Amino acid sequence: MLTSHSAPKLMSQVGLRVSEACKLDLADIKWDLGRFGKLHVRHGKGTRGSGPRERMVPLINGADRTLRWFIEDVWGQFDDDHTRPGAPLFPSERKSTDGSSRRVGDDALRSGLKDAAKAHLPGWGETLTPHVLRHFCASQLYGNGLDLLAIQEVLGHSWIATTMRYIHVQQTRVEDAWVAGTERAAKRLEGLVR
Repeated sequence: MLTSHSAPKLMSQVGLRVSEACKLDLADIKWDLGRFGKLHVRHGKGTRGSGPRERMVPLINGADRTLRWFIEDVWGQFDDDHTRPGAPLFPSERKSTDGSSRRVGDDALRSGLKDAAKAHLPGWGETLTPHVLRHFCASQLYGNGLDLLAIQEVLGHSWIATTMRYIHVQQTRVEDAWVAGTERAAKRLEGLVR
């Protein structure tokens, strides 16, 4: 149950697809790369049948904290060997024949998200999906100042036009941009008029 709640949190923070989250291994977390660490997405979606497309996703937007908490406080409840090659980042409650945890499946993550939405977000139970979390992530990153090319890289899109369809701006964004622009213009003019 904790896996099916933690994976969607990570998905909403860095825009992972549900299939990408399920295929992550513990070894795919690269704490020593970049300022925040990175997640090696080895099984990203390719374009038009090109096969898997790898990418390195920075652990921004609180994703580093989510992963540290999950690994330090939760992961050991499923498996006890952090060093096992191929140890899944998000283990299932089901065990393999050797006693190690299996990898959580797409259906478990989808149903866990649905159950959590029904319990905590009445009215969203049927509409909150892993794909909606990708849109949420893109919109949140954009609202926090990330440019479109950076968001494209995080989400693993081949085309910027695809990324643009993922971003939904708040209705006040145009007004907020106008106010900020006029304030910048007024400050520039202050130095000219004395």
